[in-house]
Amino acid sequence: MPAGLLVDAYALLLGLIVGSYLNVVIHRLPRGRSTVAPRSRCPACGTPIRARDNLPVVSWLLLRGRCRSCGVPISVRYPLVEAATGLLFVACVERFGLSPAALVGFVFCALLVALAGIDLDHYTLPDRLTLPGIALGLAVQPLLPWGGLVPALAAAAAGGGLLVAVWGLWYLVRREHGIGLGDAKMLAMIGAFLGGKGMAVAFVAATAAGAAVGLVALAAGRVGRRGKLPFGVFLALGGVVGLLWGHRLADAYLELL
Repeated sequence: MPAGLLVDAYALLLGLIVGSYLNVVIHRLPRGRSTVAPRSRCPACGTPIRARDNLPVVSWLLLRGRCRSCGVPISVRYPLVEAATGLLFVACVERFGLSPAALVGFVFCALLVALAGIDLDHYTLPDRLTLPGIALGLAVQPLLPWGGLVPALAAAAAGGGLLVAVWGLWYLVRREHGIGLGDAKMLAMIGAFLGGKGMAVAFVAATAAGAAVGLVALAAGRVGRRGKLPFGVFLALGGVVGLLWGHRLADAYLELL
């Protein structure tokens, strides 16, 4: 097997394993439960999941999406989270090669997946992930090609400040909360990892994706004019775009100007 494919295979395997753990984080962290113990159980019947039934993606396929003990369907979200994390890890290796930047990308993508999953389920973005994420993003700046502590601090402040301003303006005009402050902290985390250019691209991508989905959902009658969308999901998507292509897209745009 060529060396590049072998590296991709290792990255995929690692991502699948991490994705399996992220499923635990998404399920337990908002409930205030440990993500380490006890071992995973079927949410329906409480039976501990055996090791052979806990293989990322594979076990879900072999079990045809059902618990071995009680036969209750297992959400397709579990293999999707695992597969998405694995593919993101491969994308990081393809983008950055075998480098510290790829490892940083692994951690950043894992945070994005966990935050997106939690926001999708609970419409909340826990400080237990976003605040340490901001600190970690600043700490790893020396490992990144675009790294710089001062620019990262500025990007974190700008990203968080932008959404805090939007939150405040919306409240003054409408007397309701248009977005959550968790979104501001998540964008600050993205800025801490990606710097100004990456954060800007991430925000534009997130806003465009959120607007598109919102318009489609509104037209289809899935949400009302005051309906809520988990913006953290779109910020996670924007964060991936910013990580993989953000600086290139920003530079290309600046050249056009």
